[in-house]
Amino acid sequence: MTIRVRFAPSPTGMMHVGNARTALITWLFARKYGGHYLLRIDDTDQERSKLEYEMAIEEGLRWLGLDWDAKANQKERTALYNEKIQFLKDAGRIYACYETPEELSLKRKTLLSRGKPPLYDRAALSLTDQQKAAFEAEGRKPHWRFLLEDKSIEWDDLIRGPVKFEGADLSDPVVLREDGSPLYHLCSVIDDVDFEITHIVRGEDHVSNTATHVQMFEALGAKPPQFSHLPLISDAEGGKLSKRLGSISLQDLRDETGLEPLAVVSLMARLGTSEPIEPFENIEPLIESFDFSKFSRGTPKFDSGELMRLNSKILHEKPFAAIQERLAAIGLPGVDEAFWLAVRPNLETLADIKEWWQVAHGPVQPVIEDSEFIAQAATLLPPVPWDQTTWSVWTNAVKEQTGRKGKQLFMPLRQALTGKEHGPELSDLLVLIGPEKVKERLKAA
Repeated sequence: MTIRVRFAPSPTGMMHVGNARTALITWLFARKYGGHYLLRIDDTDQERSKLEYEMAIEEGLRWLGLDWDAKANQKERTALYNEKIQFLKDAGRIYACYETPEELSLKRKTLLSRGKPPLYDRAALSLTDQQKAAFEAEGRKPHWRFLLEDKSIEWDDLIRGPVKFEGADLSDPVVLREDGSPLYHLCSVIDDVDFEITHIVRGEDHVSNTATHVQMFEALGAKPPQFSHLPLISDAEGGKLSKRLGSISLQDLRDETGLEPLAVVSLMARLGTSEPIEPFENIEPLIESFDFSKFSRGTPKFDSGELMRLNSKILHEKPFAAIQERLAAIGLPGVDEAFWLAVRPNLETLADIKEWWQVAHGPVQPVIEDSEFIAQAATLLPPVPWDQTTWSVWTNAVKEQTGRKGKQLFMPLRQALTGKEHGPELSDLLVLIGPEKVKERLKAA
């Protein structure tokens, strides 16, 4: 069997990290087994779907290093949906309902007040043709529900294990709006059948939806795919991440924080699994090690601090050739390999390099607490040309003249030269700053 999967985002907002995780895990599974990966844009909601969001989804996936074997838009598949909807109407599996939203709300409240689940009572099934005609004469247009069968619904989830629902405990889902347009549930199942999807990866908030979808697959004469329901990730405080709540979007991670895509991939691929979260410089090891059996049912937490640690570790291993074009793109075309290697260990994100470029090329505001010591150190500067040994030659001379050592020796010099208490090795930085600027900064003291 050829594995066929799909990632099916709705272009109604920016893609957030929860979506990105589903996209990544689905992709890793497909690539591990040589499967087919479909990008399906679920844009039946014409009012809320925007082309800009669809483009952002594609850009985000490419940024993560994910590709797709085919793409489809639901808005272009209405002829197929209409055909299958008519088939289900003829089979008696979709039925018209004439309750208003207010009437349905009252029914729900009444059931809840009695301590009962708010299941639809199927009153529409008892309507006569005359009653339906009367409603339509009033101007009412029906919405349509899928008729669930009163039987057990079971599947063996690749993450959750055996799952069981009873059809009698579920409410018949609305599948067509009053204007006749289909809702997500039915379109999704029709597409999954048509594209011969074998495995579906989605969040655990869809488990009850999956139960109704299983019967839709069967009603269409198709075998349901295998399902994997991922636990929803939470933020550090335990709140669920949701694009509707404006949580962390993939675009934010890319543009505002300047993260490396492989830092996001490294975290998301292992989050909630039994494997250690560690930085990866390419995605191949993550493909090779992927296995649904390694995922836990517990709620994993998205820790931005951990993401930044992964990011810095990945940056610290980047060769200059891999970063040169990006440096030009952020306005630093003059950075050479020597500068990159010198400051690389002090970067958390690539944008941080601008700070050290400023330190090397100035102007900077020196921090001087003992001007007499700095003035004395300035007289002991070694002659040019300078190299990586110059710093040790200079500090040894200062140590011998002043008796200072350790932090009392090095910190005042660092603060006078850079205006900072930490940073790259001064044996490298001293050469990058150069004799003239070093003398100017010490003289200013």
